Amino acid sequence: MKIIVVKKIATTMILALALASTWQVTAKEISQGQLQKIIDNDKQVILLDVRTAEEFAEGHIPNAINIPHTELNARLAELSAAKNSQVILYCRSGKRAAIAKQVLESNGFTELDHLTGDFRGWRNSNLPVNKGQ
Repeated sequence: MKIIVVKKIATTMILALALASTWQVTAKEISQGQLQKIIDNDKQVILLDVRTAEEFAEGHIPNAINIPHTELNARLAELSAAKNSQVILYCRSGKRAAIAKQVLESNGFTELDHLTGDFRGWRNSNLPVNKGQ
């Protein structure tokens, strides 16, 4: 009797772990061209630049908001209305965007995407850049 109960508990735990791993948010890649179409069509997305404020002021994608990845945990309330909205992340080259994705994912954000090539790719594609805050 005890062996059956232990097997059922073990099976339940394994199933729970398997399901939990499939619930992780996977960010799809958005190309510069796809993002430009989103911007041109005024589609409602959150474009989140996670570089420093200084980098952002030097140039950023139009309509982006800046929350540096190091400040993201402290400033989550600013994004609370976007938990179920599409959030497109970018930084300079990808590392900080990946960190930001993990922070947002662990706080319940469900539609996280990443700009392929990040800001470098955007700038290298000669797409519009705004300067200043």
